[in-house]
Amino acid sequence: MYDLGVPIPSKKAHVVRNIKEVSQAQREKMLKDTEYSMFSFPADMLILDFLSDSGTSTMTDLQWAAIIHGDEAYGRNRGYYILLDAIRDTFERGNQPKKVINLILSGETNVDRLMNELYLNSFEGGFVNGGVHQLKRPNAFIVPQGRCAEYLLFSTIAPILKKKYPKKEFYIPNNGHFDTTEANIAAVGLHPVNFFSANLFEEFPIDKINLTNPFKGNMDIKGLKLFIEKEGEETIPLIYLTITNNTAAGQPVSMKNIKEVSEIARLHDIPLFLDACRYAENAYFIKEFEQGYHNKSIPTIVKELFSYVDGFTISFKKDGLANMGGGLFFKDKGVFHRKFSGDGDIGIHLKEKQISTFGNDSYGGLSGRDIMALAAGLYEVVKEPYLRERITQVRDFAKKLSQKGVPVVLPPGGHAIYLNIDKFFAGTDMKIEDFGGVGFTIELLRYYGIRACELGPFAFEWDNKSPKEREGILNFVRFAVPRNVYNTNHIDYAVAAITELYQNKEKIPKVKISRGAKLRLRHFQSGLLPLYK
Repeated sequence: MYDLGVPIPSKKAHVVRNIKEVSQAQREKMLKDTEYSMFSFPADMLILDFLSDSGTSTMTDLQWAAIIHGDEAYGRNRGYYILLDAIRDTFERGNQPKKVINLILSGETNVDRLMNELYLNSFEGGFVNGGVHQLKRPNAFIVPQGRCAEYLLFSTIAPILKKKYPKKEFYIPNNGHFDTTEANIAAVGLHPVNFFSANLFEEFPIDKINLTNPFKGNMDIKGLKLFIEKEGEETIPLIYLTITNNTAAGQPVSMKNIKEVSEIARLHDIPLFLDACRYAENAYFIKEFEQGYHNKSIPTIVKELFSYVDGFTISFKKDGLANMGGGLFFKDKGVFHRKFSGDGDIGIHLKEKQISTFGNDSYGGLSGRDIMALAAGLYEVVKEPYLRERITQVRDFAKKLSQKGVPVVLPPGGHAIYLNIDKFFAGTDMKIEDFGGVGFTIELLRYYGIRACELGPFAFEWDNKSPKEREGILNFVRFAVPRNVYNTNHIDYAVAAITELYQNKEKIPKVKISRGAKLRLRHFQSGLLPLYK
């Protein structure tokens, strides 16, 4: 068979959702009435929505079929057992999944088989204890989304740390804390610290995108070592590694870097956690570009990747292909369990908080339908044809922008393209405190009906931070591409609109914060005012 030089399609559409025809004048009125907030603008009035890829995916037919099997029981719904075993399949078993979900989808009626293989199956030692072990030493916690898992983790360990060491300051190093992660850490009095890869802003040739990848999402190993040496290992309750690195332009993290961080963590007896939202996409980059992994399957790579860590938080709204769901998981009797179980089992403390805030442990704030869709999605998201098409679409988006001269971070990551706003406004009088990225998003929505998200000085509160803290703030606008939603026509329209604005960048307004400048996570809720010339 001849190589056509174009990707093979991996899916076809079954449902069409028509886009409403909205005039510029109507969008201008809505922008004004919603205080020019990207998060407050009615989604139904948009042409394209790149605000987030979180929970915005189009689910597959297998996920929709699984929804019908959702069990809404308050205690121990069937989906709970299926999801926990799907977690083991995904993060522990590699190429040997058990897929007990098929017992339910196939209508299995053999009660003994259901008892032995699903409902009364006891196991221990990994990220998910089963049976009685999940009761005595819980280590798997279902929640609605990733930020809930972050809250559950940090709001539980902070009081333990402060009780044991009342006069110490504590730091959470990361290759790039995302906004909610940083906010949840800071809210409980801990200090988030970023160690971005030194090569993040290095130039990258567009013709090499399909050939090599510098893994710009890596953690700065030298910086991490020096920080531990300076502050002391006792001040670091855990090390966090985000895959892919959403704050750092969605860049992937290499297996080599994960191993190196893991070795540092083990050397200092510090738990290593992943912010694992885009683990499947990260695994695809490892397969595609890292030596020794080209012939390995995605499930095998995922299994190895998670073998180096002690726990993880995750939003399944990303690499779960689900519209809702998240979780916190840690290894049974691992470093985290040992270090935080001095005053009672840490899993019991976490479960108490989970139940009091999100609901009974077997549904964790999700409906039974959500749980079944999520469990099915975990098997869908590691399929290579899907991942190839997903990442190729984002790659094409970046290529087309770069070819138009728009300063996009290269190579692109797996879920989004990022505009370098410092370069975007080069040659104009736009300063960092003018929030040019926000002005760009306002004009993009006003003129073209396209929504994007500023992830820079506005989102990360540049004006509220010290000069030292400002060093960890990048200046990007992110276009997060929802999974299985858009086609080439949508991407081409976005490229044309972004290019047109770039060519008229001197007309983009500076922006001031009209309400809520001091609010935490203010980009979700504060008011803005563009200052038109």
